[in-house]
Amino acid sequence: MFALVSPDKTQLPPGAVVRLIASWQEYQYLCDQRGDGSIPRIKYRNGEVWLMSPLPVHGRDANLLADVVKLLLDHEGREYDAFTPITMSLPQESGIEPDYCFYIDNWQAVSGKKRIDWQQDPPPDLVIEIDVTSYSHVQDYLPYRVPEVWLFKNQQLFIHQLQGDDYQLQTNSCYFPNFDLLSAIDRCVQIAYERNTSAAIRDLKGRLNNLIVP
Repeated sequence: MFALVSPDKTQLPPGAVVRLIASWQEYQYLCDQRGDGSIPRIKYRNGEVWLMSPLPVHGRDANLLADVVKLLLDHEGREYDAFTPITMSLPQESGIEPDYCFYIDNWQAVSGKKRIDWQQDPPPDLVIEIDVTSYSHVQDYLPYRVPEVWLFKNQQLFIHQLQGDDYQLQTNSCYFPNFDLLSAIDRCVQIAYERNTSAAIRDLKGRLNNLIVP
């Protein structure tokens, strides 16, 4: 199967990434052409359009990390909102589709909203990106000033926090400062790949309930 990007149809084989010089209007056209579907993934930055057709492992890892975040927040009794799929866009500047995003500190700002105005409403507090094909980049979220971005690559979690005008790599999440998140994710990934996602989440839930912190 070959990659095809034309005015009538866009078709990519799983795992393919296509990078094209394009205008904002052309980016919008490709998004409209895709309709309500979520494949291919499309982003716009620096006068380029990137298209990517995710592999199955992409969605599996995204759901695993999102389930971990939900479990940790629920365990602490914290309120939040989560979104996937979602398109973040700033006209003429940026368009990006995170794998998962969470409103934690600012959940009330988007509570009940059917649409989010990225020029007026606050950005997600936490974004999760799975990078299997070198498509994702933490700098994609600078225009929105997302406070924390998790980039999962090569089965390893990288936590990036916005400090000033750039992202800095950290060892702890600001949303779970007293929890060894990196070790917990490593364990969950190992169990998920040896067995399945549900087993990994049950294991983490049991450890939390028994106050056994990784």
